[in-house]
Amino acid sequence: MKEFEDIYNHIQQNQCMVNMPSKKKAEEFIDELYKFLFPVVSGMEQGKYAAEVKFHQLKGQFQELLIPIRVEFDIDCNAISQAFFENLPKAYTLLLEDAQAILKGDPAANYLEEVILAYPGFFGIYVYRIAHELYQIKLPVIPRLFSEYAHGKTGIDLHPGAKIGRSFCIDHGTGIVIGETTEIGNNVKIYQGVTLGALSVDKSLAETKRHPTIKDDVVIYAGSTILGGNTVVGHGTVIGGNVWLTESVAPNSIVYHTSKVKVRNNKKSEANSPIDFII
Repeated sequence: MKEFEDIYNHIQQNQCMVNMPSKKKAEEFIDELYKFLFPVVSGMEQGKYAAEVKFHQLKGQFQELLIPIRVEFDIDCNAISQAFFENLPKAYTLLLEDAQAILKGDPAANYLEEVILAYPGFFGIYVYRIAHELYQIKLPVIPRLFSEYAHGKTGIDLHPGAKIGRSFCIDHGTGIVIGETTEIGNNVKIYQGVTLGALSVDKSLAETKRHPTIKDDVVIYAGSTILGGNTVVGHGTVIGGNVWLTESVAPNSIVYHTSKVKVRNNKKSEANSPIDFII
């Protein structure tokens, strides 16, 4: 059929790189690694022998992700794999601290296992920690496949290039966006709808620090937006809900957005008046 030939030839002529990692295999790896690190997710006990077998399976799955891009990006698959799995215990330790921070920071959480099983914020942090390890060893493409999987699953968009400290707590999480050059200290808590973004999206600024720095012990409430590579939020600061911030804040500050709410009775005599809520 001519229609098929035309579109097929057009697709072939415009291919950039045919050999790229499989999205499906990347997602399967992330899920299987989660079950390996946290056996409570699968609901099955994991003896040492079974865990060792699973570990070697995971290494094989990881190699499958690397092989398609080894030529295009001149990757040493064995070196990348070895570096990643050697750093896995460090990432696991950080994740346990993150889970404890969520348990401590959310009155609705009763058990650590509950956080690991049911909290999208923790899953988003888990994927970030794994993707960040690969980002640090300059592995292309795959860290973004991992982070976009978590984005689609949880609504939390954490770029693997961001630098996030210990005991990171995401509460609820939906709609959180954290950009590539963001720096976050220890014991930081962030609620849903928070954006840590750039003031400019000019491609020429790709190699510069475009996103804010959040120091230790900061709380950022829902809906707040903090922008700019020169914006520093000092330690111990509380950012209230719906704040728009593009300048630095001194340590131990309270930043809040003032609002006015007007409420009136919806009487028949006022039916023709415009509805005017000021928020």
